[in-house]
Amino acid sequence: MNKYTIQVHPSAANLPREQQLAWHIASFAAHCGPLDADVLDMIACRIVDNASVGLAAINRAPVAAARAMALAHPRKKGASLYGLPATTRVDAEWAAWANATAVRELDFHDTFLAADYSHPGDAISPMIAVAQQMGLDGTALARGIAVSYEVHVALVKAISLHKYKKDHVAHLCPATTAGIGAMLGLPAETIFQAVNQAVHLSFSTRQSRKGEISSWKAYVPGFSGKLAIECIDRAMRGEASPSPIYEGEESVLAWMLGGAESRYDVYLPANGESPRGILETYTKAHSAEYQAQALIDMAIALSSQIDDLSQVKDILLETSHHTHNVIGTGANDPQKSDPEASRETLDHSIMYILAVALEDGKWHHVDSYTRDRARTPSTIALWHKVRTIEDVDWTRRYLDPNPDNRAFGGKLIITMNDGRTIVGERAVADAHPNGTHPWAWPDYAAKFESLTRDMLGETERQSFLAAAKGFSSLPTTALDGLLPKLPSGAVKPSQPTGQGIFDRGLD
Repeated sequence: MNKYTIQVHPSAANLPREQQLAWHIASFAAHCGPLDADVLDMIACRIVDNASVGLAAINRAPVAAARAMALAHPRKKGASLYGLPATTRVDAEWAAWANATAVRELDFHDTFLAADYSHPGDAISPMIAVAQQMGLDGTALARGIAVSYEVHVALVKAISLHKYKKDHVAHLCPATTAGIGAMLGLPAETIFQAVNQAVHLSFSTRQSRKGEISSWKAYVPGFSGKLAIECIDRAMRGEASPSPIYEGEESVLAWMLGGAESRYDVYLPANGESPRGILETYTKAHSAEYQAQALIDMAIALSSQIDDLSQVKDILLETSHHTHNVIGTGANDPQKSDPEASRETLDHSIMYILAVALEDGKWHHVDSYTRDRARTPSTIALWHKVRTIEDVDWTRRYLDPNPDNRAFGGKLIITMNDGRTIVGERAVADAHPNGTHPWAWPDYAAKFESLTRDMLGETERQSFLAAAKGFSSLPTTALDGLLPKLPSGAVKPSQPTGQGIFDRGLD
């Protein structure tokens, strides 16, 4: 690994590109080393993970709207869409938009937490789309995905966006851009220009994850992927972008992040070194914000110890700064305690999540979020007894530089009316690499089968799993197998709806 310390430089310094973070990212992307077998195995798992949750969300309103927009951009030799026949092709950037929205909608796929938050798997759909349109094979796709994960993990470890109320798309977009550049085998100069543009345009505020959270949260990865594709396309045509994008006196570090005196240490593999960042990331067994994963596991385990939840007096969660302030009472969002709140808000309310998990002794990506479920009087009563506080030790463990020591859970103290307390503590989710049941291929395959059993026949499910497991050896003509087709009529809409601007003039 190479360490790169970045800081603001005045324009008069004329900072050489070889000293800029965007160049370091681009140089690594252009010269990444061979992929290790365990990295390839984990990429296959994440392709399955994405397909599982993308298909499970296929007819939800945000996904249907994104697909309708994509279908208004047909391209004979473009990319395909989840659920539809491979003969239905659209422009790659619009396939990225629709497929990434499907994957993100249920908040049910992979994550990485460090100085900031991230969902590195959000980059997979855009790269599959580009690979299809450009006629690439599985080997190229593997390289692109591995590079994207590596860059994403490096940025998330080094730079907190949340501290400055910026959304984590600002790390996702350059990582996706670097991955596409690596997949296409582009020179560092071209990737550098594309990364500059991606960083310049991808900064936005965290209001998308604050207050009344809307469906835009699901669209963010599609927007990022679409933007990354356009950045690469423009750079391939020889066009330059703002530079230095991180270090400039009127750019990201100076005005979006810590200011003129800030310093950040970013670690990236040296040229020729193999990317292994994906192995530090982890997926979700439950459809909710990642910081709720260990707490759901714990609440389910504790639920059998409480005979009468109406006798609960108080529920206190001691946890990290991030959990307390993002999904806990420290967020000061009244919407997180509102039975009429959106699903997107409820999956970012640990108060609601704990109440439902304690009552039901399980978690379900649909049933746990229904309007009737949120309006249940006993749930509301329990929900409003939950409070969170930051514990400095949990914050320290959350930010531990050693991935083996990081903790994303907390301590739950349930006080009964008779004075008894029921206490539980869990550092990481069961499915986490350091958990009681670290997920491997059989678990990802089981998640796919569980979420798609009522949608796909056994033959179709096994065909997809075989394609995903051997994805890195697929020829250029076989990548369509990574986007399962559902039975005719199962996906709605399967044609443009006529509702928007893009639908006009298609006849």
